[in-house]
Amino acid sequence: MLTGIGGGIARDVLLADIPVVLRAELYAVAALLGAGIVVPADRLQLPPAPAALFGAALCFSLRIAALKRGWKLPIATMGHTSF
Repeated sequence: MLTGIGGGIARDVLLADIPVVLRAELYAVAALLGAGIVVPADRLQLPPAPAALFGAALCFSLRIAALKRGWKLPIATMGHTSF
């Protein structure tokens, strides 16, 4: 996840664009979900290739579904507070 996000941030910075991971899109969440499959499979000593393929397919599917359906993460806003 870190390598993918780091590479994406570097690409966006070089293109003078706002990094995708800093927008409200399902980007890092999809990567975490994929890792959430691969890491437990590794801990359970399951075959790595099927686990990696399943995790990658899940990550890719979630990302594509979010793009096609316009799914976004909630954005935290700074509420007006008074002290």
